[in-house]
Amino acid sequence: MAALSVQGKAFNQTRQTYLSTDLALANTHWTRFRGLLGLAADDFGNGSGLWIIPCRGVHTLGMGFPIDVVYLDRALKVVDVQSAVKPWRFTPIRLGAASVLELPCHTAATTKTEVGDTIVITLSKDRPLP
Repeated sequence: MAALSVQGKAFNQTRQTYLSTDLALANTHWTRFRGLLGLAADDFGNGSGLWIIPCRGVHTLGMGFPIDVVYLDRALKVVDVQSAVKPWRFTPIRLGAASVLELPCHTAATTKTEVGDTIVITLSKDRPLP
């Protein structure tokens, strides 16, 4: 992703497939607020991803392309999946979520990611998160 720095990878351990190999981390007020704003669809292609923490829901106001949103609890288990969220929408708030993964449209379907799956997120130093 051109506008966001690469921080790691997101791997669906249950399905044995990567959700993102070019994962950026949004864990400050500014990076969570900015999110994917200003990116073109070409800048957020297959393998891209944004992990927003903490987060219980997102919006796509000002975006120019649809995304998949995967909600994760504190243990990084999938608690909800919103596929193909169009621009200018709000996703539901999920109180059981601690963070979300924003992924290119159709990533969830392609990887068969669903509620109950376990995700492993590895940061740039190859440290799996608890």
